[in-house]
Amino acid sequence: MNKKIAIVTGGAGFLGSHLCDRLVKEGMKVICIDNLLTGNTDNISHLFGNENFSFIKHDVTNYIFVPGKVDYILHFASPASPIDYLKLPIQTLKVGSLGTHKVLGLAKEKKARFLLASTSEVYGDPNVHPQPEDYWGNVNPIGPRGVYDEAKRFAEALTMAYYRYHGLDTRIVRIFNTFGPRMRLNDGRALPAFIAQALTGKDITIFGDGMQTRSFCFVSDQVEGIFKLLMSDEVEPVNIGNPEEITIKDFAEEIIKLTGSKSKIVYKELPIDDPKVRQPDISKAKKILKWQPIIERNEGLKMAIEYFKNLNVL
Repeated sequence: MNKKIAIVTGGAGFLGSHLCDRLVKEGMKVICIDNLLTGNTDNISHLFGNENFSFIKHDVTNYIFVPGKVDYILHFASPASPIDYLKLPIQTLKVGSLGTHKVLGLAKEKKARFLLASTSEVYGDPNVHPQPEDYWGNVNPIGPRGVYDEAKRFAEALTMAYYRYHGLDTRIVRIFNTFGPRMRLNDGRALPAFIAQALTGKDITIFGDGMQTRSFCFVSDQVEGIFKLLMSDEVEPVNIGNPEEITIKDFAEEIIKLTGSKSKIVYKELPIDDPKVRQPDISKAKKILKWQPIIERNEGLKMAIEYFKNLNVL
């Protein structure tokens, strides 16, 4: 039987690399495409030498050539953390627009199913809480975060245009805060920053008063939800995340407790347009995909802390 062939753009990143693992485990041949702007081959080095895995270093904002048939394309190429997209605003906009256009064109040529990695950031600083898929969002298009938010909103619009105009088989996942092994310590997100600060005994930095909320999903749950969406018939966006909401202050205190750290919490000014609340409504995923997260935050944090301890870079 011929193996299914899947392309993962951004496959050397945190989430993309876990998806490569999952698709190889499912018996597929996986082609990882990444320009390594924010990705790292360390995340996929364990797959090198596997006959069902290959890596192409390439920027998907340029023409993409892949010979032979392709069954699935998962488009995960994009800076995804505030420190990255604020430092790389033009590249972020280009990969969301030009990159998505190029990858959709490849999917059209190959008659492949296309899955777009979108984000909860399309909801902006929401006026509706928790956020369901039919909420259109509250985004500042000209603010510093707009380069990421609007890139993903455009990518969603382009994906739906290819579905409606070209009849392309498309899926859109809106990914909420996800954590676990292979996150970068310095990517500007709260979780790796808090863990690194706690493990080294430094002050834990909270931006704002700490009352803003987030909902953290462990990476294995996120990958399971994405895979189920890929295999489903659902065309419109689906939230995948953990609906268990926590304030950033409580989250920092939880990490201090789990690490046994003596770190103190310090507060700095909240960045412009930083969302005050973030919680997915996962009713649609539960109903259509029969999916919901199973890893409790406490359990996931212990695994993430152990991973960072073993990095030997703290």
